[in-house]
Amino acid sequence: MTILLSRTQLALFFILLCPVNIIGLWWAVGSPLVMDPNSICRKTKRLAGKQAELCQTQPEIVHEVAKGAKLGVRECQYQFRFRRWNCTSQNKYFGKILQQDIRETAFVYAITAAGVTHAVTQACSMGELLQCGCEATRSRAPPRPASSSTTTSGEGVKWEWGGCGDDVEFGYEKSKQFMDAKRKKGKSDIRTLIDLHNNEAGRLAVRNYMRTECKCHGLSGSCTLRTCWKKMPHFREVGDRLLERFNGASKVMGGNDGKTLVPVGQNIKPPDKQDLIYSAESPDFCSPNRKTGSLGTRGRMCNSTAMDVSGCDLLCCERGYRDETVVFEENCLCRFHWCCVVQCKKCSVRKELSLCH
Repeated sequence: MTILLSRTQLALFFILLCPVNIIGLWWAVGSPLVMDPNSICRKTKRLAGKQAELCQTQPEIVHEVAKGAKLGVRECQYQFRFRRWNCTSQNKYFGKILQQDIRETAFVYAITAAGVTHAVTQACSMGELLQCGCEATRSRAPPRPASSSTTTSGEGVKWEWGGCGDDVEFGYEKSKQFMDAKRKKGKSDIRTLIDLHNNEAGRLAVRNYMRTECKCHGLSGSCTLRTCWKKMPHFREVGDRLLERFNGASKVMGGNDGKTLVPVGQNIKPPDKQDLIYSAESPDFCSPNRKTGSLGTRGRMCNSTAMDVSGCDLLCCERGYRDETVVFEENCLCRFHWCCVVQCKKCSVRKELSLCH
């Protein structure tokens, strides 16, 4: 299923990317932010430092930052599609989520930072940015190729770095430059420390999981020479990995020095750089509540046979559910006609749905 993203949804995610208080500038009544670099920079005149520098000197990178935000939106909505909070982007409710130090906010910051890293790095590899390109050739040996390689044994095979490796360091630095601006460590602001930590966790979910791809060269299908390069993980893998971190997120509180975070509870291992952290418990998201940003789950589709978070018992908060039969039309019996048209008929499809009370 294709998730269509409105300008409203994308603008909400740019609240994350520009943490200065510019929400009022972006959200004049009836004037959603147009997601292009000129509009972003024009409507955010209060940007300063590295953010303003990017807007003024490298608007094409800001364009890739916007694409990274889109990527984060789609992945957040995919990963949370079966949960009580489904990464809704209605502005009145989403803004309330971002004002809390809960696990959901941690995931949103992390997936956005990861999306920006991924999009900028991808643009470098595709030759869409003048400031970067393929990763520079490395002098160290590549790791042993996976078992799926075209040869069963890597011994005796010459190798060299080549191809077009992804310059993830450039994407990492631009994500950090844009997302971490105006959030400086060293202040007794727990929220700032938490946001910076989760931003970094998102970036590391991309940078720390680069994979090696290789291509064999030789006569008659032999592999006398292997050319290898580094590629980013697929973004779905990044989302899956961050969801695991979300499920195991660590609750923290400010340390006595006001500059560090410590885990809540005794005998709890401090979270590492790739863990997501939060300081407040999440609401249950069962009922609508503007104060907490909860839309509730009434009317949501659930799985009446599942025992996990998508099951009706959990998703409907034990309120029960009703079964409905819906009829909709979809394309069917499609045929390709030379040249070059695909013609389809319309078929009626009946589907049984379970909806939360």
